[in-house]
Amino acid sequence: MMGNLEHIRVIKVGGNVIDNPEALQALVNDIAAMKGPRILVHGGGKEATRLSARLDIATTMIDGRRVTDAQTIDVVTMVYAGLINKRIVAMLQAAGVNAIGMCGADGNVIPAKKRKAAPIDYGFVGDIDPQMINDGLIATLLDSGIMPVFCAICHDGEGHLLNCNADSVASAVAIAASRICRTDLTFCFEMPGVMADINDPDSLISSIDRERYAELKAEGIVSKGMIPKIDNAFDAIDRGVSSVTICRSDAVNSATGTVITA
Repeated sequence: MMGNLEHIRVIKVGGNVIDNPEALQALVNDIAAMKGPRILVHGGGKEATRLSARLDIATTMIDGRRVTDAQTIDVVTMVYAGLINKRIVAMLQAAGVNAIGMCGADGNVIPAKKRKAAPIDYGFVGDIDPQMINDGLIATLLDSGIMPVFCAICHDGEGHLLNCNADSVASAVAIAASRICRTDLTFCFEMPGVMADINDPDSLISSIDRERYAELKAEGIVSKGMIPKIDNAFDAIDRGVSSVTICRSDAVNSATGTVITA
């Protein structure tokens, strides 16, 4: 344990919440009401797709992941590390939270490795090793009462920016934070958690272990973007994070949602 830190909360906010000003403001207010050190990780929402369209740059998605060519890395950096990141930081400052917006290149906090071009060439897309994350810098910021706000733009150490999956960034940051002290990770988005029936608000699955996860995937109940989210949740649990919850953005301070258990 470093300094006076005893418990860190890592909150990852999904793109649909970022696209909803009221939901984002409510989440900021809830974060401001939290006690103790916290870290926010955010995705990109649809802003990058909208800006790409305005600039006549085609958007290509494969399995829910953005193919990031040389033009697209410029766009996502401007949007994720610039507009969205600074907008959230400004909202947190207004709510009384002293926050600092960062990408992975800042302070060499989140290095990444460019993903291999086979079997699919995603371009400037990176994968993160939690062991490489600069937990000393994170501890210093938290010890100083400053809340880091990370976007999903990282770097390869050779001068190239890389677009990373925001759920993977959140999981890796939580694993790194767990080397400092006890850490809980919350993935929050627009749904109450993992749902047995996406159209039935009462079908929340309250907890998922590996056996149940295999069943849900086989039945097609868990699919698409939820798979990497839960994969990252299990990875975090396996590597030292105390708890992982998937919940709606207005439930970050309540005990509702889907708990991922070992």
